[in-house]
Amino acid sequence: MNFEQPSGGQGLDRKDLFVVFADSDLIVVNKPAGLPSVPGRPPELKDSAISRLQAIYSDALVVHRLDMATSGLLLFARGAMMQRALSQLFEQRLVHKRYEAVVHGHLTAPTGTIELPLIADWPNRPRQKVDWVQGKSATTHWRLLPFQHSESYSRLELSPITGRSHQLRLHLSAIGHPIVGDSLYGSEDPSRVSSRLLLHASDLEFIHPLRQELVKFSTTTPF
Repeated sequence: MNFEQPSGGQGLDRKDLFVVFADSDLIVVNKPAGLPSVPGRPPELKDSAISRLQAIYSDALVVHRLDMATSGLLLFARGAMMQRALSQLFEQRLVHKRYEAVVHGHLTAPTGTIELPLIADWPNRPRQKVDWVQGKSATTHWRLLPFQHSESYSRLELSPITGRSHQLRLHLSAIGHPIVGDSLYGSEDPSRVSSRLLLHASDLEFIHPLRQELVKFSTTTPF
């Protein structure tokens, strides 16, 4: 089954949190950039995707997260049993995730793989860092996409195999191509180029735990 976010006029829209799909088992939303996936400790971060969603679906539970600065598809379970089943799919790396990003610099190779181990940079939280001794393995595949704006930037399709915190942002920064608008891992004032991080979770694909059929969700990249 394939589910694509409508271009407008359909579905449920609540304060820019668009519900792409919902049934008795799971919910998929298109999270806007700047909205946390879950509430943060500061009062200004209490508003979140899960708190908004639970105002509509009281049994909605978190399965995975996106960075606050990242937009795109976010999966939630309905009930504890489905939360366990979907979480296991992520743990077993059985969920295919696809992102799009615009990065600084011009990549000439059509594809590539980044394998750099990551760990929390505790003195500088929430930053992460590359650590070859204590870091956890992290793998990101990338593919160059057509982009006509400027030779100073490249548009990439990103497929993370692992799901480390800030993995895509740090991996791209580490190879000299930080994502445009990245205030943590960029080399310049992000507001000079973009008002947001140009990273979007565009596709999710997995075998439905109960129906045992392939489900695909996609949404248009907003930049």
